[in-house]
Amino acid sequence: MKASVFIAMSLDGFIARPNGELDWLDAANAKVSKDEDFGYHAFIKTVDVLVMGRKTYEYVLTCDEWPYKDVPVIVLSRQPITFPANLPKTITCSSEEPPDLCNRLSQEGIQHIYVDGGITIQRFLAHGLINNLTITLIPTILGEGTPLFGSVPQDILLQCLSSYTFKSGFTQIKYTVLTEDI
Repeated sequence: MKASVFIAMSLDGFIARPNGELDWLDAANAKVSKDEDFGYHAFIKTVDVLVMGRKTYEYVLTCDEWPYKDVPVIVLSRQPITFPANLPKTITCSSEEPPDLCNRLSQEGIQHIYVDGGITIQRFLAHGLINNLTITLIPTILGEGTPLFGSVPQDILLQCLSSYTFKSGFTQIKYTVLTEDI
């Protein structure tokens, strides 16, 4: 099974302000052509399941509509969640640790998961479960906030697969995570 990250971050490595707000990202995106999706739609078509943390889920609930349509979503939370009736029935909750969740999903035939949310990404990285990262750097320095990366038990070596700078000034970098046996 493959696990991928597709995320935007500020130039100084933050994915949200300290209070969780994404106003800086919304402001940057407002200057981008409406038909530019930075490859997101092509990426999401390859995903079997999206795994996100509870904070990310709660933020997504504030959006005008559920952005993932019928893509199955698993929200990681130690506390049970009651999902609103207007959301697709493809949303579930799990308190499993990342390795256990990945093992279960693999046994269910899932081939590609999309991991989203700062703490969730950090937990999957710490367990060596992420294979690919697509990071879009937004030319903004926040100075503080929620970091994309946190402490890891050992170095995580990456190989750059590509980088591309869009007309908007956003730079997207695609990495594969190297394993020790390479």
